[in-house]
Amino acid sequence: MENLIQQLPIDPTNYITKAIDHRRHLHQYPELSFEEHQTTAYIIEQLKELDIEYKTVAKTGVIGFIKGNGKTNKTIALRADIDALPILEANEESYKSTNPGTMHACGHDFHTANLLGVAAILKKIEAQLDGQVILIFQAAEEKIPGGAIEIVRSGVLDVEHLIGVIGQHVSPGIDVGKFGFRPGHFMASADEIYIKILGKGGHAAQPHLNQDPVIVAAQILVSLQQICSRYADPRIPTVLSFGKVIANGSANVIPDIVQMDGTLRTFDDTWRAEAIQRIRDIVNTMAESFGLQAEIEIRHGYPSLINDPTLTQELKNNAITLFGSNQVLDVPLWTAAEDFAYYAQKYPAAFYLIGTKNIEKGIYSELHTPTFQIDEQILGYGIKMMVQSVLSLFKSA
Repeated sequence: MENLIQQLPIDPTNYITKAIDHRRHLHQYPELSFEEHQTTAYIIEQLKELDIEYKTVAKTGVIGFIKGNGKTNKTIALRADIDALPILEANEESYKSTNPGTMHACGHDFHTANLLGVAAILKKIEAQLDGQVILIFQAAEEKIPGGAIEIVRSGVLDVEHLIGVIGQHVSPGIDVGKFGFRPGHFMASADEIYIKILGKGGHAAQPHLNQDPVIVAAQILVSLQQICSRYADPRIPTVLSFGKVIANGSANVIPDIVQMDGTLRTFDDTWRAEAIQRIRDIVNTMAESFGLQAEIEIRHGYPSLINDPTLTQELKNNAITLFGSNQVLDVPLWTAAEDFAYYAQKYPAAFYLIGTKNIEKGIYSELHTPTFQIDEQILGYGIKMMVQSVLSLFKSA
């Protein structure tokens, strides 16, 4: 495979400094899902400067169009997500979040800045592009139902010859400048579980006069783990976790209600449906057996992300061509979830990881933490990877 970056009439490194500026601006002004109004305005401003046509989709999402030379009907879509998380940043960089309690703790500022850098290069060489490039600046990846499903439903990707949809995600578990690929099943489905156990509270010294929802909730939490350990096929990874339990009594007061919030993650839709039904059955049956009532809401989240094997291998080959085989990894299943899965359900799609970890610089905090940070040199890797992939796929398709 050819290194097509070396053949460009421009030097991609000249665009990296601008991309770093984009990333720092976006990091300073993070916005939550479907509230990305300033972020959207900034993206539109940059697209206008580049003379790239655009339209808005899914409330605060933006789609850009680089038409190419018009010689073919080939299309490649590149996706970046733009929303932030409700986290108070603990980093002290000059460009730290100015919106208290909101932070780009999942790298979406990098994803967006990277795609803006790619867009600038592709627009500059548009006359050489044997096809159209669709730029997806997607809102609300962090909150179900997510922005991807609305973009799919809009039909903007329903073109005659879509080679594929390509996305990337930062990974603090991979050393800076390395890439991770996995064909087929890659990321988990994710469903949100909200349970209320309704009892009758009262004095903790008189439990016989109460219907204690705390004890029943505890029994339910332990029993639900049997879904993973005794009902799930061991060959299908399954995670059932509860991160929020509220029993708002006190040392001597049994409350009326216990609230439990959790998540179910797995990689098989048939088993996913069965597991959800088992959760309902266990919660309701156990509550009833103690004379209490239960309310349960399960919010259907993102499906499992399944990478197109052929497209994934093409991207992997491009990474090897650019950076060498020692910089390319085969990664395991990841139980995080991504609404990029909706693109992969309908179109050829591939989602890969780009490493951000740099121990020497103290950059190793996990995603969704107050100290998450990236090594900005990865913009050079990420931009070149996407540009090379576009040029190579247009050439080979």
